[in-house]
Amino acid sequence: MELVVTNLKKSYDGRAVLDGLSFTAPVGLTRIAGDSGIGKTTLLRILLGLETPDGGTAAPKGLRWAAVFQEDRLLSQLDAAGNLRFALGAAYDSQKAAELLAALGLADTGGKRVSDYSGGMKRRLALARALLAPCDALALDEPFTGLDAANRSAALSCILRAAEKKIVLLAAHDALALPEGCAVVTL
Repeated sequence: MELVVTNLKKSYDGRAVLDGLSFTAPVGLTRIAGDSGIGKTTLLRILLGLETPDGGTAAPKGLRWAAVFQEDRLLSQLDAAGNLRFALGAAYDSQKAAELLAALGLADTGGKRVSDYSGGMKRRLALARALLAPCDALALDEPFTGLDAANRSAALSCILRAAEKKIVLLAAHDALALPEGCAVVTL
């Protein structure tokens, strides 16, 4: 399976944000690189079906996506498990959730409400939610925001494990040390 983007176009108020973008993303990690404001988020929103392109295509159609948005989009009155249960529904697996939360450094939150989490803790929970969702592809928009070096490394390890079986698009304007063989699309 692979995602093929062909001649994708999107403009806002006559200003082209994406102008004939084409690339192929196989199963594995593909980094979407570029300066802030260059169109990384717009690209992911189009692929997620949240925006309509002005032209071009992305195939195959019907991929099941999970995402980490620039905003964490968590339920602040719930704890980590409550957020995951709410988002995943019948797909929630308490053992897999506990293992991933531990890998992301969130094992000892003790039922603490998300409203009491630090920004980095919220970011890691948002990432856990996307990684646990049943999907074919992941769209990760600046998933390392607010993470220190150790948590960033742990998060990247979890993302790379997911990329062994899924298409993973990781948008980031920061330089990342990624393993050899990761594709890069520069906007």
